[in-house]
Amino acid sequence: MNNPFFKNKGPFKIDKLLKLAKVANLNNFKSFLIKDIKDLSSSSKNDITFFHSKKYELLAKKTKASFCLTTQNLKDYLPSSCKTIVVTNVLIDTAKITEFFYPDSINDNFDNSVKEISKTLFKKKVNYGTNVLIGKNVKIGKNCSIGHNSIIEKNVMIGNNCSIGSNTIIRNTIVKNNVNILDGCVIGKKGFGFFPNKIKNYRYPQVGVVIIDDNSEIGCGSTIDRGSMSNTVIGKNTYLDNQIHIAHNVKIGDNCIIAGQVGFAGSSTLGNHVMIGGQSGISGHLKIGNNVQIAGGSGVIKDIPDNSKVMGYPAKDLKSFIRENK
Repeated sequence: MNNPFFKNKGPFKIDKLLKLAKVANLNNFKSFLIKDIKDLSSSSKNDITFFHSKKYELLAKKTKASFCLTTQNLKDYLPSSCKTIVVTNVLIDTAKITEFFYPDSINDNFDNSVKEISKTLFKKKVNYGTNVLIGKNVKIGKNCSIGHNSIIEKNVMIGNNCSIGSNTIIRNTIVKNNVNILDGCVIGKKGFGFFPNKIKNYRYPQVGVVIIDDNSEIGCGSTIDRGSMSNTVIGKNTYLDNQIHIAHNVKIGDNCIIAGQVGFAGSSTLGNHVMIGGQSGISGHLKIGNNVQIAGGSGVIKDIPDNSKVMGYPAKDLKSFIRENK
């Protein structure tokens, strides 16, 4: 899904982009027009992508991008249709090029376009409390309610029969039908995307959105960061307890139940029918299969296959954990 909110300032000539990455020999690249920067799986012809870890070699082999920022050690995994651009720091150079395409994605200052809901077209359509503010480019469906002191900032789409609690902030988010978002949530702000640099940490642009699918519930005080280059997704009929943090690019499947104070690092993926006990932690870039059960307080640091039950730190097979801790 293309981002419906951040405007792409491209296309740009490839040599202009490579100057940002300080590529030494620009003579090897013609003034080819690049339409966009995308991840390995979603990129297509005339796009530029990036490949920084062997963990993604299968995606790299299938990418349809015309160009790819990568390292000397990884370049041979890419298809011949994708021209490799070897750089010193793939992630920082990717951040610079992404910022060039999407300059509006860097700052998350408060939305000064908001108006009191009583001064908008939603005043007769929405059941709302006091001090509710609505930004530009907002759509709200039928039979929705918004609690006191909540702000629906710019770039939000809310479906039918949705309930937004009090003291909640939402931006850069697509909420589908029959969704409940309880009090004190912050959804769609930029994630914790920093790359270390000699002078200062370099912030990665967050150009994705949050998508919350039908019939889901987000508990009080939860935070869901928008995606960096892909989207952050909460599946259908998935219930999050209070005080849960979901970092950028996390994808949670359908019919999942996640207890309070669980934290997800960036870019991990959960299958369907996953249950996670309270105060568990899920490290980044992991794949959790379908029908997985993770006991409370567990620390997940590696992939978990379908139909597993795990517990402990590091999380291991539940029977093994009980046997070892008798």
